[in-house]
Amino acid sequence: MSMYSRTGRGRYLASEHTQGPWDPRTQHMGPVTALIAHELEQTAPRPGLELSRLVVDVFAPVPVAELEVTTGVVRDGKRVQCLSASVSSGGREYVRASAWRIRAAETSSTPVQAPPAPVPPPSAEHAGSWLGSGFGYGRAMDWRFVAGGPMAPGPATVWGRLTMPLVEGEEPTPVERVAVFADSGNGVSMALDFGTHLFVNVDLTISLFRAPAGEWVCMDAATVIGPSGRGLTRSTLYDAGGEIGAATQTLFVAPR
Repeated sequence: MSMYSRTGRGRYLASEHTQGPWDPRTQHMGPVTALIAHELEQTAPRPGLELSRLVVDVFAPVPVAELEVTTGVVRDGKRVQCLSASVSSGGREYVRASAWRIRAAETSSTPVQAPPAPVPPPSAEHAGSWLGSGFGYGRAMDWRFVAGGPMAPGPATVWGRLTMPLVEGEEPTPVERVAVFADSGNGVSMALDFGTHLFVNVDLTISLFRAPAGEWVCMDAATVIGPSGRGLTRSTLYDAGGEIGAATQTLFVAPR
């Protein structure tokens, strides 16, 4: 069981575990974003540089099919590095991304400490809370809500982790674990009824001020809907050691 199996260099076959909630024929952007991170981590790696920002623009719903991921170096340097990525299927580009790596170095003798996670890491008392039994991605993740709840409108705080490999035969990295989870902010903190409205993100920006660690990621998410068919989701991201960064999503909003 995995979200993707490798079919060639930069080519992956998506499984049912990537399915999103809007249409079983299309993928949730969490797995796609994590697959982009997977390929970027193998692109021009430089010791001491860490992924600090990943921006993903979604041109169309990504099909549950074979994907080709291409990457490149836009700007190379000793202290910062900019990368690019593109996801296509059947000759059509569906997603384009850019990423920044920044060198890891001591900030100061007395750096400001990031806030701890809003709640302790998940425990047995939260084991029964989960989301998404009706679609593949929802079943592929272990969800532990500590505020808000599955399919409940309003802000939510939830821990999550992958229950299977992202790519068959490979252990997910901490960055991939963050990427696969961060695109869920608009879903867990939905501000409109899922049965009556679409609220689909057209982009995702992940900003990290330190490297994540461990298999669990926490998201404290809230969504606001504007008066003219747009929305915005803001999610603060944590691991067991505390805050690591944030994610934002711009939403297209419309009646079903």
